[in-house]
Amino acid sequence: MSLGLLALGVVARARWPDERPSLDCPPEAVRMDAAGLATCGPGTVPTGARALALGLKLDLNSASEADLALLPGVGRDLARRLVTAREEQGRFTSWDDVDAVPGVGAAKLQTLRAAAVLESAAASGGVW
Repeated sequence: MSLGLLALGVVARARWPDERPSLDCPPEAVRMDAAGLATCGPGTVPTGARALALGLKLDLNSASEADLALLPGVGRDLARRLVTAREEQGRFTSWDDVDAVPGVGAAKLQTLRAAAVLESAAASGGVW
């Protein structure tokens, strides 16, 4: 019995975690079906936490206030300030521009850099 459990443990360890991706399409092609499951087929583009979990990043120069508020640690107030700053000064061209927005300190800037990019949404076809 002990040998059987040992063998089962060895097999389980050899197979887990599996490094192969769950889906056969790149993260940009993943869609959410009607049941909320990720698929490579038809569906809606994942946003918010789902997009971040897939490794997608939000375009800081195209995102709406609502999209920005979905980022970890941002919230509605900072999202509003980011959008206002972007509208007043134009596109963010560097992370120093983002850091100059009131309420963005070193920690928030690090979070934003991990979850967002400063690119045009036209290149990717959307804000995520």
